[in-house]
Amino acid sequence: MPVQTVKDPLIGTFIFFFSMSLSVISMQSCGRPAMGLRIALLSTHGKKLLHRRTLLHSTKFCSTWPSAQQTCTELDTDSGGKGLHKPVMLREVVHCLDLKPEQVFLDMTFGAGGHTRAVLNAAPGVTVYTLDRDPLAFQYAQQLSAEQLSSSNSRVYPVLGRFSEVVELLSRQGVQPGSLDAILLDAGCSSMQFDHPERGFSISRDGPLDMRMDGDRFPTMPDAADVVNALDQQALVSILSKYGEERYAKKIASAIVAARKIQPITRTQQLASIVAGAFSPSTLYARKDLLQRPAHVATKTFQALRIFVNDELHELHSGLQAAETLLRCGGRLCVITFHSLEDRLVKRFLHGLDVAAPACRSARQRGLQGRTIEDQDEEDEEDKEMATMSNTRWVCVPKKAKVPQEAELRENPRGRSAKLRAAVRL
Repeated sequence: MPVQTVKDPLIGTFIFFFSMSLSVISMQSCGRPAMGLRIALLSTHGKKLLHRRTLLHSTKFCSTWPSAQQTCTELDTDSGGKGLHKPVMLREVVHCLDLKPEQVFLDMTFGAGGHTRAVLNAAPGVTVYTLDRDPLAFQYAQQLSAEQLSSSNSRVYPVLGRFSEVVELLSRQGVQPGSLDAILLDAGCSSMQFDHPERGFSISRDGPLDMRMDGDRFPTMPDAADVVNALDQQALVSILSKYGEERYAKKIASAIVAARKIQPITRTQQLASIVAGAFSPSTLYARKDLLQRPAHVATKTFQALRIFVNDELHELHSGLQAAETLLRCGGRLCVITFHSLEDRLVKRFLHGLDVAAPACRSARQRGLQGRTIEDQDEEDEEDKEMATMSNTRWVCVPKKAKVPQEAELRENPRGRSAKLRAAVRL
């Protein structure tokens, strides 16, 4: 059967076609993880048909999204109240960036602006460029820019876009390669996105199964509902295994395929219930995170879908390459990651190693396919080995990753899996 394609300058061609081998989704070269599936996902016509069938047209929820003003009020980290957003390892980040007045700083993941505000307070007169792919975060950055313009000699220049676009976007504003003094990259999803169920990231609160960090900027971009309703079982297994490191990927994928035959999967809690229904009660309540806290059985499934939908690992690699281009010699890079896939990529990049190489796991770990305490021990061993290696482009300071202090975790449990790596550009 011939394949119909539609040209799209932003995403490429999307079609219902998934007869490719399992190896397509591997993180080869990290140059485009799962790109075979992404390029072959949906045509514009196919996406419209799917949304009509699932009653999930992309414009349906636009009016329900919070405004930047509402979000700013809720997430104000300067207030003494318990805001919904708490930037992780704030003091450690400011210390590692070590910015001085008049220097130039790029926050590559502005989010709600907590780290940027701390930098502005610590280094008055600094020039800040803020990047985010989320239109809501961009609006928030615009508000901060207006505040700084009227109240201080610091300047904030908001930029809307992805990591892979940042070099070009900054060049339009006159920022040349090798001119920045410090860069912060806070990978993953922001609290602002988790806390609004209409964005489709939350397991605990119901909303449309969306998960697009770009919002509705690219209407033809597939969302999580498209993925779970359109991909065949083998492709779903691949996504859950590679991006969620999910031990029970086959069982979950089978449950998803069976459920969507009855009715399309369109809501977050609908998907969470389907995943939970695939497990016995003893397994359902036995899952723990690295800190041995109870974890929802669908957490890894949501992580895997989010990473796939937003092409997060490729974007992270592009962001690291952009940082290498934009920083001056002696410039500092801080990267915060929240799961092993991100941290492994960052760690290997900073040590000049192959970012696409698979993790070195024992036979037992390969069989489990889950993130366990043993995996953490393995990563610690890898850290020790890399500490003895040298890279001609970066030097890590300190050599090992930093993690949040216990006092911070009591106030901000979401930061429990965070790791901070800092490096100086050579």
